Amino acid sequence: MGDPDTGSGVNGAKSQLVQNLIPQKKPLFRSWFQFLLLVCLLAFVLCYTRTNSSESLWRNLTLHEDYQQFTNQTNMFNMPPYRIHPKHRAMLNNIHKTTEPLTVNPIQYHLAFPRNYQFIMDNTEICKNKIPFLVLMVPVAPDNMEARDAIRQTWAKESMVQGEVVVTLFLLGVSGGNDVEKLKQENLQHHDLIQSNFIDSYHNLTIKTMVIMDWLATHCPTAAYAMKIDSDMFLNIDNLVIMLKQPGIPKMNYLTGLLMWNRPVIRTNSSKWYVSEEMYPEPNYPTYTLGMGYVFSNDLPEKFVEISKSVKPFNIEDAYIGMCMKKLGLAPTSPPKPSQFMPYNTRYNRCEFSQVITYILDSSKHLVEYWTDLKKPEPPCP
Repeated sequence: MGDPDTGSGVNGAKSQLVQNLIPQKKPLFRSWFQFLLLVCLLAFVLCYTRTNSSESLWRNLTLHEDYQQFTNQTNMFNMPPYRIHPKHRAMLNNIHKTTEPLTVNPIQYHLAFPRNYQFIMDNTEICKNKIPFLVLMVPVAPDNMEARDAIRQTWAKESMVQGEVVVTLFLLGVSGGNDVEKLKQENLQHHDLIQSNFIDSYHNLTIKTMVIMDWLATHCPTAAYAMKIDSDMFLNIDNLVIMLKQPGIPKMNYLTGLLMWNRPVIRTNSSKWYVSEEMYPEPNYPTYTLGMGYVFSNDLPEKFVEISKSVKPFNIEDAYIGMCMKKLGLAPTSPPKPSQFMPYNTRYNRCEFSQVITYILDSSKHLVEYWTDLKKPEPPCP
């Protein structure tokens, strides 16, 4: 488009008319008027372009990816199966209020990331005073003292097994009916309680398991092996140590137990093991070890904690560990004798219990009864 002052035809006539009407002593007004017209024209073009291509412009900005990643992760705070402790809610609010840029990956603040939680009762000297060959970590409800006492009387009774140091510790969260003073007295007596300030519930088992991994990585990295074992389990500790001392057992990247292959994700809302597609979109879980009791080399806990930053949490804790293994490029290993890791038993058989490593029981009373019978001097198998 040519300059109006040198145009021809209609535009030229209009330009000449404007020149005749405006006194020559006011050229400044004419320049500003032209400038404002040009600015208005440019503003109109920009607005039109933005309206029609704002979505594509937004998607072309790298900020879009960052925003999308952040919203995807912060949406985890609304996942119903998890509870967030008030202290951590306050911490997160403070993070959002700060004017300083966030220097850590926002994914670290998902609810299963163990370092979001603090130990409010601990026994950090356990692995400083002696280097364990095996650490048994037992997740248990704060009020389930019956289970803890039954375990102390049975498979946690000996600290030296087959010539190796074995340590047993109980991992607790917090609950509404939690008698804090009673737990303190129990810990003063036994020195085997570790308590973190997450809400202790079935739906928070993934948090509980990851807190176990964090404690092992932070306070007991020198141990050779560890086992996460439920509080309703019979454990033949001698057979377990014998298995781990076999020459072919790996000392790194080792996870074993009762293996689960191609297990489908349960989508029935009423099920105890329900997992939504939003939390875990795949139809099947990766290979994992059943959560009743699995054994691992003690280099893995730190790797689990780190890789969990990039693994979206869901409430099936054993499958979640399987997912962490997959993300690490690893896989669980079948035990030398798979039949030693047994699920529920229908009846007690002394010979059979002398040969297994694990069995799920229905009561702490049965644990004490079976253990007492098994330890009788007579040979278990006639």
